[in-house]
Amino acid sequence: MMNFIKSRLTVTLMIIISSINTSGAVNIVPAPASMISGKGYFRLTPKISIITNTGNKAVKDIAGLINRHLTEFYNFSALPIENGSTEKNGSIIINLDENYSTNPEGYKLTVTKNYIEICSSAPNGIFYGIQTLFQMMPPEKKEISKIKIKCAKIEDYPRFSWRGLHLDVCRHFMPKEFILKYLDYMAMHKLNTFHFHLTDDQGWRIEIKKYPLLTQIGAVRSETLVGRYSKDNAVYDGTPYSGFYTQEDIKEIVKYAAERYITVVPEIEMPGHALAALSAYPELGCTGGPYKSATKWGVFDDVMCAGKESTFKFLEGVLEVIISLFPSSYIHVGGDECPKVRWHDCPLCQQRMKDESLADEHQLQSYFIQRIEKFINGKGRKLIGWDEILEGGLAPNAAVMSWRGEEGGISAAGQQHFVVMTPGSHCYLDHYQGDKETEPLAIGGYTPLEKIYGYEPVPAALSAENARFVMGAQGNVWTEYMASTAHVEYMVYPRAAALSEVLWSPKESRDYPSFMKRMKTMVKRYKNIGLNYCPNEFSKSKKKHD
Repeated sequence: MMNFIKSRLTVTLMIIISSINTSGAVNIVPAPASMISGKGYFRLTPKISIITNTGNKAVKDIAGLINRHLTEFYNFSALPIENGSTEKNGSIIINLDENYSTNPEGYKLTVTKNYIEICSSAPNGIFYGIQTLFQMMPPEKKEISKIKIKCAKIEDYPRFSWRGLHLDVCRHFMPKEFILKYLDYMAMHKLNTFHFHLTDDQGWRIEIKKYPLLTQIGAVRSETLVGRYSKDNAVYDGTPYSGFYTQEDIKEIVKYAAERYITVVPEIEMPGHALAALSAYPELGCTGGPYKSATKWGVFDDVMCAGKESTFKFLEGVLEVIISLFPSSYIHVGGDECPKVRWHDCPLCQQRMKDESLADEHQLQSYFIQRIEKFINGKGRKLIGWDEILEGGLAPNAAVMSWRGEEGGISAAGQQHFVVMTPGSHCYLDHYQGDKETEPLAIGGYTPLEKIYGYEPVPAALSAENARFVMGAQGNVWTEYMASTAHVEYMVYPRAAALSEVLWSPKESRDYPSFMKRMKTMVKRYKNIGLNYCPNEFSKSKKKHD
């Protein structure tokens, strides 16, 4: 009986996919959970109205986004936004119905010849319905008096709750204005979690007024490696490099993200990847320095001292500010790539191990993370870290980001801890995506579009009981070799679009040829908004990666 049900479900989904593929006007990424194309079009003109059934401010703001899109793309005048009317003909209806669904991100979009209606139980779903509606409009950014939108009935909701995209602004700083664009691109693809990597060896990028030297000293490095590192022939540019976000910048970014239903998860690296912090406050290290922000890439032996109480006092002071600026449930603390050599040689760290009955330096790192977690939990937040936080024992309530393959995620979910899957093999967008001879210099690896599209975030090794702890996945963007915003865009898109479909659309409906067909329209949209996407998969002549 179950096989029969699965067979019927597969047939139904294939019909839905077919309905998407056969209509040139309906090319949505990520693909909706269910869509049936109808006959005819709704013709949107500057004379119609937007009608809402609620005075909810968030819904009103979303209605305003429709006007912004129509004005910027098609030179429409702002449409009137009305409240409470039951008249449908010639209108865009926004219907907030708390009984519609238990999933706040789910929505129903109905396009008829006479009206458009978007329904959801929460503003989140309304927002995603609007994003779908935008994709049903022409991708060309030009003055237009009428917009034809294909009639269709769409019922849609995401597969995963964590649909993430990361950005490292430490190796290369990205201006606030670009971060806002980055969030716009995420919203367009229904990605909802921005992992903001703010501190590392090469630079501290967020203002902490209690510790001014973090930005006066820690945000600056003396020069930057040119090309790949070589012990014998390392070349540096000889130019000081700096940049950081003020607290006002951060507030603006967080607000802008929230208006697009994106949660910003900050990452403050500890106890490793801390040279920038140590350069500002050398007393936080085991040796006392001197230290300087790293000018090359890699992993460095100097880390925060786990034996000093002043280290934890400093971090608690930093985290108090971070928690006040970022309302996210999770605070990311890094925890990755922390060499133990300094701890092994440090009398204070060894004394801490003796006092706490810790068997080795791995357990000392576990002690470090658990102590930070207790502080974060005490502020009503939860800790998340890279999968190294499993070593020596996982903190009681911590979530894990599995990047060194899937093993860390499988282990954490097996212990019934929440997990975000982000293995380097499939989710690292700093890898090559084409022929090394023609592509910009990258850190290595080869992760083309189709490989990302084929990724399955729930490992087969997990039981159904433990699989529910997989919150989703995210793409990671490390910027060692991305000195410009244009280069970041080139590395991220269209690969983030492939990941968005993995995370939003039903697993059973995933179909790479369909995705590529729909992406032809999305690529037109990229061109018209000025997004510097990688064209490799859409060019007539493609070279193979060696």
